[in-house]
Amino acid sequence: MTERRRRSRPRTAPDLPTEPVPTSLGTASLRREPGAPHRVTLLLDGTESSHLDLADPAHLEFEYMQQMLVVLDAARPAGPVRAVHLGAAGCALPRALDARRPGSRQLAVEIDEELARLVREWFDLPRAPRLRIRTGDARAVTATLAAGAWELVVRDVFVGGAVPGHVRTVEAAAQVHRALTPGGLYLVNLTDHPPLPAARAEVAALREVFGHVLLVADPAILRGRRYGNLVLAASDAPLPVPLVERELRRLPLPVRLLHGAELTRLQGSAAAEHDAAEDTGDDRPAPGRPTRAG
Repeated sequence: MTERRRRSRPRTAPDLPTEPVPTSLGTASLRREPGAPHRVTLLLDGTESSHLDLADPAHLEFEYMQQMLVVLDAARPAGPVRAVHLGAAGCALPRALDARRPGSRQLAVEIDEELARLVREWFDLPRAPRLRIRTGDARAVTATLAAGAWELVVRDVFVGGAVPGHVRTVEAAAQVHRALTPGGLYLVNLTDHPPLPAARAEVAALREVFGHVLLVADPAILRGRRYGNLVLAASDAPLPVPLVERELRRLPLPVRLLHGAELTRLQGSAAAEHDAAEDTGDDRPAPGRPTRAG
């Protein structure tokens, strides 16, 4: 992995709130690690959303982000990157990329306006043009991105613990494809239960738009033993599978990579999802639904 890092002075405990704080769409709270107050987990409506090391912006705690970084570093080994992050929350991944790849220009999209303001205040995030935060629905903002302007798009969008349907369709993938440079990379975080219907449908959708797709996940998830995160990567350029596999083996926890015939077997007969009339709006929770996007 790229190891160029910028370090920042740790924020002390009094700088950060100790009680839940209301946001535009719910509640945010911060949990510090015992004995390491510079390590902070952002919880949105009580659910873990982001983890940041305030002393080391390059550090990534969440396993799926570590996996995304492996794929990115294998596909684009060095240098700054132009990246869009659909679903910002605490901006842990943009912050890490800024530290590891100086000169990067990034846009983070967050639907919760107050949360976007708070995380800038709490976490001393990079300023524009290194990192801009735009308030809006992920799908709506994607439609406005300039064609061929971005080398990386990361999707990490959730509402009430699930990925909203309108960002999982073939049409949504096509909008991302339009925004990417030739050979650009699309990284997707999703969660799924056995027998992985959402993951299978997303594989089908990405394969309709991109020439090369791979999937990374805990073997127990792929064997249908538990719920968890899966990472999908898609590009028009061939992905360096042997290098990705080798670097994944360096991670703390074992994962499997599926591509080609193995990915086809996982997809099975699953069909890609397409836009319906009611699916082209934004990812704001409907009245009475559990809140949270991002």
